[in-house]
Order: sequence, then C-alpha cells, then structure tokens
Amino acid sequence: MADDNKKLGLVALTAVVISAMIGGGVFNLPQNMAQSAGAGAITIAWVITGVGMWFVANTFRILAEARPDATTGIYAYGELGFGNFTGFLMAWGYWICNCFANIGYAVLLMDSLNYFFPGYFTGGNNFNSVIGGSLVIWIIYFIVLAGVKGATSLNTIGTIGKLVPIVLFLLITAFFFKVGFFFTNFWGTETITTLSDKPLGSLLSQVKGTMLVTLWVFIGIEGAVVVSDRAKDQAEVGKATLLGFLGCLILYVLLSLLPLGHYSQGQLSNMAAPSTAAVLGGIVGQWGDWLMNIGVMIAILSSWLVWTIMLAELPFAAAKGKTFPKAFAKVNKNDSPSFSLLISSIIMQVTMIVVYFSNNAWNLMLSITGVMVLPCYIVCTAYLWKIAAKNDNYPTNIFASRKNAEITGLLGTIYGLWLVYAAGLNYMLLAAVIYAIGIPFFMKARKEFDPSNPEFNKEERIFSIVLFILGILGLIYLIMNYKALLG
Repeated sequence: MADDNKKLGLVALTAVVISAMIGGGVFNLPQNMAQSAGAGAITIAWVITGVGMWFVANTFRILAEARPDATTGIYAYGELGFGNFTGFLMAWGYWICNCFANIGYAVLLMDSLNYFFPGYFTGGNNFNSVIGGSLVIWIIYFIVLAGVKGATSLNTIGTIGKLVPIVLFLLITAFFFKVGFFFTNFWGTETITTLSDKPLGSLLSQVKGTMLVTLWVFIGIEGAVVVSDRAKDQAEVGKATLLGFLGCLILYVLLSLLPLGHYSQGQLSNMAAPSTAAVLGGIVGQWGDWLMNIGVMIAILSSWLVWTIMLAELPFAAAKGKTFPKAFAKVNKNDSPSFSLLISSIIMQVTMIVVYFSNNAWNLMLSITGVMVLPCYIVCTAYLWKIAAKNDNYPTNIFASRKNAEITGLLGTIYGLWLVYAAGLNYMLLAAVIYAIGIPFFMKARKEFDPSNPEFNKEERIFSIVLFILGILGLIYLIMNYKALLG
C-alpha cells in the first residue's frame, strides 16, 4: 500500500481516465470512422456507443461505491463474481491488451515523426520506427520505475498539453463548418467520383464497421478503477470515471463529425494518419499540420505513460491476490511494481518487433486491443448484474438503487455482446489464442500459493479445456490467415 502522500486525488484520477482514453488514436479518428461509414451511420454509431459505454462507465461508478474494498477493479470484480480463474483471465487479458495498445501508440508516434523527418519513419513500423519505439518503451519504463505518483503528476501536465490542440481543432473546424456539404451523401450510399465517395453498404454494415474504433477510443474508461488502490478517497474514483466519460464522449463526437463539414467521407478515408493534421492543414495551412502532429506526440507520450502504469498494476494486484505467480508482487523502494513493469516492457518490446512485419500495424493493434478488452468489460457488467439481482447484501447507502444497478449491469452486458458480434470471428479467435496462453501462468500461481490442492476446480477445468480448444482453433486460423491479419 502506498503512503498517503503518494495517493492520487480527483484531478490526478480524472487525468488518468482522460489520458488513458485520449491517446494518439483520437487524432486519427476522422479517418478511422470515415473508412467504413458515412455521416449518418457515424452519428448512429456514436448514439449506440454513447448509450452502451454509459452503462459500462456507470458499472464502474456503481462498483467503485458498492465494493470499495475491490481496489483493483477489473481483476477483483472477475474474481469476486466468477472465481479465481476468471479473475486471473481478466488480469491477463487486460494486461496483454494494454501492452498491444502501447505498441499502437508507438506506431502512431513514429508515423507522426515521419511528418517532420520524411522517409525516416514511414508507416510507423519500419526499422527506424522499431528502434525509436523501443527507446521510448524503456525510457517510460524507468520513469514509472521511479514511482507511480511522480509519473501521474507528469501525466496530468501531458493531459492538459494534448487537450489544447484538440480544442483548437474543434473551434476552427466548427467556425468554418459547411452545413450543406455535411449532408452530401449523408448515408454513404452514393458514388460521387469528384469527392472519392463510393457506396459503403447497408446502414447496419456501416455501423458495425465503426464499432471496434469506437470501443478503442473508450478503452481506459476504467482507468481510475484500475489504480483505485492508490486513490486518496474511493468516492472520487466514480466521480473521475463520470467526468472522463462525458468529456471524452463530447470530444469524440465532434472530432468525427465536424471534419465532414469540410471533406467528404471518401476524402477523409484516404487521408494519412493523423487525419486531424491533414484536415486542419487543409483549412488553415501548414501550421495546422504542425500543431496537430505535435499534439499527437504529446498525447501519445502522455497516454503511453499512464497505460504503462495501468498495465503494471493488474499483474501486481493479481499476484497479491494469489492468481499470478509470486514474482509479479515484487515492488521496489519507490512502491512501483518492478517485476510486473519489467515483464510488461519486454512484451511490448517483442510486439514492437512483430509489427515490423505488418503492412497496417496501426489497424492491427487497434483491432486486437479492442477484442482483448471485451471479455473484461462483459465480466464487470455481468458481475454488477449478479450482485444487484442475486445478492441480498447490495448496499442501500450509495447513489444507485438495486434496480438501477441491475438494469445498468444487464444493458452493459448486452452492449458488450453486441460488440463481440460486431468484432467478427477472426479477431475473437486471435483473442482466444492470447487468453489460452495465460493458462500455464495460472497453474504456476496455484502451485506456488496452494500446492496441496489441484490447480483447477471442476468448473475451472471445463472452462480451461474449452478455452484451450478455442485457442488451438484460433492458432490454426492465425497460421492459415496470417498474411491477411498482418495486412
């Protein structure tokens, strides 16, 4: 447990949530959304996402007050609701997911540097990019190793720094917004050669095509919950989650729709990352390009820092809870989870090398991260529904009534299952492979902490066998389709 002077207040917790969500990816949000949907479908997608993610965010708010003792968030909720093995899988999946998310940031960071040094960092995953990204991995490793409190203070400054260019972008695009142009090919069904617009398919397919993108930008909404063990006041965890969610939702909607008042869906879909730079550069000239590319780099470094904090916390918490091997519970003199942080950085380093072989590294990392986090959100919402519907000990002195909590958990779970459907089979099978790889780690932990009992109970054994089979099927699929997955 950290000393009181190392604890995080509301501002720091909110900054963790915002910084975890608003990374470099939002600077490419116009292109990411326009790639598969017109303005009408994008609007509908944000309505669905806003409502769905509200239930997810509210789940974390309610659980933060209903179970203030569960200070490790996703891991603790999985364990309390569905047993040790589920808790382990939540920690494992979220951990690996965050490692991939950081490499997504690395790719975008290097691609932004390519604007200032043309040809040196092409695509964000060439040889120079791998070297540059690797250096950042280990620089941030040493920053976090020096202490979580200092790292979050640095992150608060970074959060402010990256919001400035986003706000300027929104103000300028809103000022020059062309209403008539915005409604041209509103539903994405027309061919307009001069605007590079092509029919995008049915409304449902367009909306589905945006779901992993909208999920990606909200990953991190649980940030305050993940680090709640280091909060000064558990009541501030829910407040930070709400503030982060509402603020980011408004920004995302505006970032997606305002550019469509200047460029068509087809034009936006063909813009290089970060598309906000191309949009603003087209409106105000080269200084707009510069501003947004600098904003991207500040945003990435800030988010990278906070994600590194978060991804080191869950294996550490799981080790203290006896579901991760003992080594992950080690801390240094600065109260940083040193071993967990080291292994996390090594995983990121290996992944950084792997993306060298991908033609579309950014989209690959985005998609994998999105599907890896889905089971974590579904388990948390299902746990809330469970304690509200089945547990007579649900607290009566918190802001959410039992009925409110039950509806929130149920609808949040339904939204999570909709995202599974929208994600598609290929990436879900890939996620199964990564989850299955974690099984030996759980077995090792059980042998270390409870050697007299079997590694699995009856239900866990069945679950692990099913997961193992899905992992084998996913591995076969990966081998057969690796070229398509790597782009």
